[in-house]
Amino acid sequence: MAGPSRSVLESGLAATLFPFRTPISELPIAGYRPDSVDRPRPAAVLLGITSGTDPGVVLTLRSGVLEHHAGQVSFPGGGRDRPGESVLDTALREAHEEAGIERDLVKPLGYLGRYDTISGYRMTTVVALLAESVRLCPDCREVDAVFTVPLRQVVDPACYRHHKVRHAGRTFDIVTLEHPAYHIWGATAALLHDFGMRLGRPGGPRGAF
Repeated sequence: MAGPSRSVLESGLAATLFPFRTPISELPIAGYRPDSVDRPRPAAVLLGITSGTDPGVVLTLRSGVLEHHAGQVSFPGGGRDRPGESVLDTALREAHEEAGIERDLVKPLGYLGRYDTISGYRMTTVVALLAESVRLCPDCREVDAVFTVPLRQVVDPACYRHHKVRHAGRTFDIVTLEHPAYHIWGATAALLHDFGMRLGRPGGPRGAF
């Protein structure tokens, strides 16, 4: 069965996002910020979607030797610690460094909202469509694997599981995304769930996948 055309995929995705003209400070914030964190560290990640017959979202398995989030599944991305670097530039640079995604093979489409993590970061997600010719190549210093989750699963509510967990005396609702090889949870699963539900809204492009 043929997948959606690139133009259908691109227009359908873009319609669910905040446009790039939206000031970062006006994007909604979700997630959890510990009381001990007064000023979250800014970060940017790339939610890159492959083109072709079965579009998928690119994810990485972080190296087990890293200081933060070792061995966890995440989007390519990192802290915005270079003076003057934009959210988009950070996301594209990190995606190239971690997953080998060439910048000229990326079509940025818009933002998701911001997301606070338990480790003290405030992530801004850039959603982009990748060219069919893109080749994924993990940087072994930071990433143990690069893989994709089919977009048809990301938009399917039945692929998620909802849990309640206790942390620091509070109860939180968290979500996980089922995968045969990797444990997808935390901020990554929450952002995928948010993105998938946006695509699945009435009148949205879910049927194209």
